[in-house]
Amino acid sequence: MSNLVNFLKQSDIFFQFTPTQLEMVANLCQEMNFDMDQIIFQENSSSKELYVIMQGEVDILINRGGTGALGKSGTVVARLRRGQSFGEVALVDEGLRSATARAAQKDTRLLVISRDKIVMLCETYPQLGYRLMYNLAADLAMKIRNTDLRIREQLLYKPTESK
Repeated sequence: MSNLVNFLKQSDIFFQFTPTQLEMVANLCQEMNFDMDQIIFQENSSSKELYVIMQGEVDILINRGGTGALGKSGTVVARLRRGQSFGEVALVDEGLRSATARAAQKDTRLLVISRDKIVMLCETYPQLGYRLMYNLAADLAMKIRNTDLRIREQLLYKPTESK
């Protein structure tokens, strides 16, 4: 368990958690392994887990066709690495996933944390809940800024089409 606590301490979403808080979160974690190209969750599927990458990489893909089925039209919009989290919107909203997550390397190991369990922990320990939601907001703000920069880059630096 102490290895798991040390790993969680290094993850951005658990930044500034006390050792006791990290131990409580570690007790909620389930470890899952994925092979390369194995789907972790599909776009438009229900949303009930937070994932933290322990080993390997995860691609986040969107379907340009809008059907939710990847097929050949899946576009990688982000590649996440060790210590990064994804699926965090599930902690706030039980809506549908906005993208597909796929293992990008063989032997990808993830920590999976159930929404219901982490929400109960946050309600029981408000300081832990505040810290988690603060870190979550910071993480999502950074992802929004990065997306905004990528969109600006595409709009501003894309060569104009000649007629």
